[in-house]
Amino acid sequence: MSAADVQIQALVLVPACAVAAPLLADRLGRWLAVPTVVFEIVLGILIGPDALGWAGVGGFLDALSEFGLAMLMFLAGYEVDFTRLRGGPLRRAGAAWLLSLTVALVFGGLLNSDPLNGAFAGLAFTTTALGTLLPILRDSGVLASPFGSMTMATGAVGEFGPIVAVAVLLSGNTPFRSAVILAAFALIALAALGLARRPQPAWVARMIVRTLRTSGQFAVRSVILVLGAMVAAALWLDLDLLLGAFTAGVVGRLLLAGVPQAEQEVVDAKLEALGFGFLVPVFFVVSGMKFDLTALLHDPGTLLLVPIFLAGLVVVRGVPAALFAPDLPRRDRAALGLYAATALPLVVVITTIEVDAGHLRTSTAAALVGAGMLSVLLLPLLAQHLRGGTTPAAPPADGPGARAESW
Repeated sequence: MSAADVQIQALVLVPACAVAAPLLADRLGRWLAVPTVVFEIVLGILIGPDALGWAGVGGFLDALSEFGLAMLMFLAGYEVDFTRLRGGPLRRAGAAWLLSLTVALVFGGLLNSDPLNGAFAGLAFTTTALGTLLPILRDSGVLASPFGSMTMATGAVGEFGPIVAVAVLLSGNTPFRSAVILAAFALIALAALGLARRPQPAWVARMIVRTLRTSGQFAVRSVILVLGAMVAAALWLDLDLLLGAFTAGVVGRLLLAGVPQAEQEVVDAKLEALGFGFLVPVFFVVSGMKFDLTALLHDPGTLLLVPIFLAGLVVVRGVPAALFAPDLPRRDRAALGLYAATALPLVVVITTIEVDAGHLRTSTAAALVGAGMLSVLLLPLLAQHLRGGTTPAAPPADGPGARAESW
């Protein structure tokens, strides 16, 4: 089969994997809660060059995957409400993440023959899969508790912190130039946030309501414009698109804050449909297709890295999170550490960027992603066991956990 035929088949097989993933998650959810993203990656591996070889990655699919990455980061920023988390929980979570970052850079440097490239790989150990944890916290009814607030703050910083670190450390600029560029982007972001917080003219609300169920779709188009503008600003300043897309999500949420609740829920559903119904699954399936399965299975040393990296997530990310929550009972602190060490979406994102930039071998990236998959399968279950909880039921498709569960 020619390379062109393999790429053509991918146009059907990638959406087929996206459809199959939630079906598999739903069937298995009767016994074990597994995030849909795990199946998206596994199915991508299955149809990819290192397994069945049914589908290959080409120019169009690569471009679509980049759009999916941007939308994923946008929805991450759209989900997090920093105003609700500000104060003690956010400060302690920030301090814990800085400690994780320091340990991660050292840990990564020790694991790689090239200390600099290893330090870049260490960024993957500083992430937390907040979107995976949100439905678990909602279903267990702990979001409003001190434990829930601390877990939410830890997850929010575990998403935002690595994105900023990637933008600075992987840009190739000197520390001074990176600081200047980041400050310039911060000014642009603050200006955008200031404009979004201003009361919207009455005609804006009217346009949103009038076009909500027509081909006009003013609200969705406006939010996508914000996404494009912030990503363009980040790229213009030689920063990674992750930072621009995440910031666009925060701005987009504020922009729609004045819209009536009923209309805002409709807009949210449309953005989720565009993101998690189309673009984001493409990114994860394509990431699975690029997964270096051969190196992982045929090299015992690489396979051994998977449990080492899983332990590294717990030590590097989980232990600092638990240490900086002294007000919680001992079991809750241990559970918080396990939740904090649950990581996969940003592990995939960071390893993809580092492999493309030549900072990371594909085999090491495969081991990191494998550890991330194990973390979302095992660590939340252990955390619930510590707190005396049970495996949560899957959230309803149209419920408040629907967006987060897709992570």
